This record gives sequence, C-alpha cells and structure tokens, in this order.
Amino acid sequence: MITQLRSAVVLALGALLLFGLAYPLAGTGVSQLLFPQQANGSLTKNGSTLVGQPWNGPQWFHGRPDPDNPLRLDGVPGASGGSNLGPRSRQLVAGVRAEAAHLRRMGAQPTADLVTSSGSGIDPDITPQDALAQVPMVSRSTGIPESRLRRLIRTLTVGPELGFLGPSYVDVLQLNSALARLR
Repeated sequence: MITQLRSAVVLALGALLLFGLAYPLAGTGVSQLLFPQQANGSLTKNGSTLVGQPWNGPQWFHGRPDPDNPLRLDGVPGASGGSNLGPRSRQLVAGVRAEAAHLRRMGAQPTADLVTSSGSGIDPDITPQDALAQVPMVSRSTGIPESRLRRLIRTLTVGPELGFLGPSYVDVLQLNSALARLR
C-alpha cells in the first residue's frame, strides 16, 4: 500500500512539474521566439494595437466611440462590450446624434462607424473611409496638408486577409503614432 501511495505521489508531482511548469514555459519560449509581437500583447510605447485608445481633440484621428459614453473613450476597466441598444432606442439615437454633432464641431464629417460603437466597444480599427472623413479636421488642427494625411492613411491601410476576407482597415493607434512623427 505504501508503495502504491508513493508511486501515486511521484506520478502526481511529475505530472504537475511537466504540465504545470515545463509545458507552459516551453510554450512561452516558443511563442516569444517565433511571434514576439503577438506574445507581448502587440504593445507599443503608446498602448496595444489590439485595443482602442482614447484620442481627444481635433489634432488626432478618432476611433469608434465607447458604448457607455459615446462622446469619449473613458477606458473604464471591465466596461467593454456593446450597449445592447436597438435601433428604436431613444438613448442610442440621442447618443449617435450627440456624437455626430461633436465630430462636426471639431471639423470631421461623421460616418456611421464613427458615431456607433463596435460590438466589443474597444475596436482599435476604423475603415479607410472613416479616417479620410477626419482628414480636414486633423489638417486644420495640425497644419499638415490634407494630401500628406491621405498618403499616410493609404500607407497604413491594411487590406483584406488573403486578399478577400474582411474589409480594409486602419489601426488608429498606428495612424496617430505616425501622425505624431510627422509633426
């Protein structure tokens, strides 16, 4: 009986070391070696390219609004997700109208995506059309010519996966980081 108990304890400790320590360390090492950008959360010095960042003011390109407050990205931890408001919701209509008016006051031409939140509420990407709609606002605020901003957007536009899966997009963090370097 003691022999069987000893064998069971040794086997349990061996499995714990193998599957609880060695296997995760090997997986982490391989991912760091082969995919370092993704393994580290796609972090840059300004944040992650996988999570929408707050950009305030007309000198920056804006992403999609945060669903719990459409006038600003508030970054409240745990508050990601869609608003679950339907098209007949007065609250949704009022929020969309307020966001559209806010963008117009700053000098942008609001598009449907710029005034409505994404399903997750933290989408880091916008369409090239959404970025182009903000070019006059950013140009007026920064003094950078519109043609240069359009060229920047074209340069940072990522096409559909495999050439046909999904729409083209622009990562707002990368776009604003490139904009900061232009200044």
